[in-house]
Amino acid sequence: MSVQGNVIRPTANFPPSVWGDQFLTYDEQEDQAGLEKVVEDLKDKLRQEILGNLDVPAQHTNLLRLIDSIQRLGIAYYFEEEVDRTLHHFYDAYGDNNWTGGATSVWFRVMRQQGFFVSSEVFKSYKDKNGAFKEPLENDIAGLLELYEATYLRVPGEVILDDALAFTKARLDDISNDPLWRNSIIHTQIIEALKQPMHKRVPRLEALRYIAFYQQQASCNESLLKLAKLGFNLLQSLHKKELSQVYNWWKGFDVPTNLAYARNRSVESYFWSLSVFFEPKYSQSRMFLAKVIAMETILDDTYDAYGTYEELEIFTAAIHRWSVTCLDALPEKYKLVYRMLLSSYEDMEKILTKMGKAHHLNYIREAMMEYIESYLKEAKWANEEYIPTVEEHKEVTILSSGYKYALVASFAAMGDEITDKTFKWALTMPPVAKACCMLCRIMDDIVTHKEEQERMHVASVIQCYMKEFDVTEQHVYNVFNTKVEDAWVEMNEESLKCKDVKWPVIMRVINLARAMDVLYKNKDHYTHVGPELINHIKSLVVDPIMA
Repeated sequence: MSVQGNVIRPTANFPPSVWGDQFLTYDEQEDQAGLEKVVEDLKDKLRQEILGNLDVPAQHTNLLRLIDSIQRLGIAYYFEEEVDRTLHHFYDAYGDNNWTGGATSVWFRVMRQQGFFVSSEVFKSYKDKNGAFKEPLENDIAGLLELYEATYLRVPGEVILDDALAFTKARLDDISNDPLWRNSIIHTQIIEALKQPMHKRVPRLEALRYIAFYQQQASCNESLLKLAKLGFNLLQSLHKKELSQVYNWWKGFDVPTNLAYARNRSVESYFWSLSVFFEPKYSQSRMFLAKVIAMETILDDTYDAYGTYEELEIFTAAIHRWSVTCLDALPEKYKLVYRMLLSSYEDMEKILTKMGKAHHLNYIREAMMEYIESYLKEAKWANEEYIPTVEEHKEVTILSSGYKYALVASFAAMGDEITDKTFKWALTMPPVAKACCMLCRIMDDIVTHKEEQERMHVASVIQCYMKEFDVTEQHVYNVFNTKVEDAWVEMNEESLKCKDVKWPVIMRVINLARAMDVLYKNKDHYTHVGPELINHIKSLVVDPIMA
């Protein structure tokens, strides 16, 4: 807390940026055209391999594994049509429960993660007549891992997959502690899977991890591996260019000097956006979302760690009016935040105007205003030292949260799959979006609430829950961690059932949750940027893969 003039402010003293100005300039890669020619040749070769085996049932297990590898290597965007055609062919041929090939767990996972609601009944054969998992499975480590990964695509009520998760997790844990397997590739794979299952991984980070694993496999397809490495580096060049543009936009406002109370996190905001979508066709959407997240951070800190309630009322009213004419009525620091907010929308407005979709920004601003109003409500609670009920907290911090705003903003300029209906769907908080925002808010609260309480901050949902139900902090953590897992399972079901929007829209929801599993797992990595997040960012936008 600090006193400025006669005003008492809740100061936070956030750590500075760790990046300096290393992303200010971008060096264009040489010989891009030459690399792109090699990539096209490799793509043609692999397309023939996929389509050539489509009508050969004896090759369907190999084809399934090829599709799985393409997705895990992060190059499915090269083969969208072929992957879609293959999985529809599988569904037409085998239905939701009659897969006759091998690798049943892989079939189940790949089909579900692409939106096909195949049945978990297919796993009945894994159990004996007494309901226990059959003995051969206990010692089939690859099979255990595949089943373990498949269980994370379960929906509520799938008891066989709940049982399979408990069984595989316990068995893999035993194997990970067995000295016999120490220092082996499989041991590393098990440790990584237990730490973070595949379904929760950020796709671009998974691509990097899987490339390193895949090249050590005897079954490695050399053409596929070469394409994955070249594709990663080519796309990384685009990501570097985008980050440089976002960073230059941010640099122009000199946040560390002019808004010293706020977190300077433009690089981390870009990483967050990159976690939501990495594909080249979403370049403009990705840069806009990075700006939105960076601005959310500034707004978060302005409402939480700087502004008085009276100032914030004036500022919120100005945002409602959304006009440069409001600047004169604002205190000095708020003028800059307001200019930044208007600026963050300018490029996207030009892009959407060219697309004939300028009105889409109205939906995004509607989500932003909900979010701003929720912050003003929290500021009012803090000002009055009011401890809300858990239900009141949920209504304000989840249903109108910054996560909902980020989700709605991510749809800007995504392409023809986005219509007015998409935005209207998102703004009503359908079950899949609600589960995602619930997960995001809870993970955020678990790791940030103690630090926030050290300043004049509204009671966190953790404190509200402790007070309302008279339980310990640890009990609340246990309850909330269970809620996070339940939210994942609910997201699985709702994403498979939802027919209101196209699959790329659903993937934004799932990827937003995946980003949280990196940024807010066990620690607030976004605020307190440490070696783990630094390594992730360097691996995605600094260091190319050695081919």
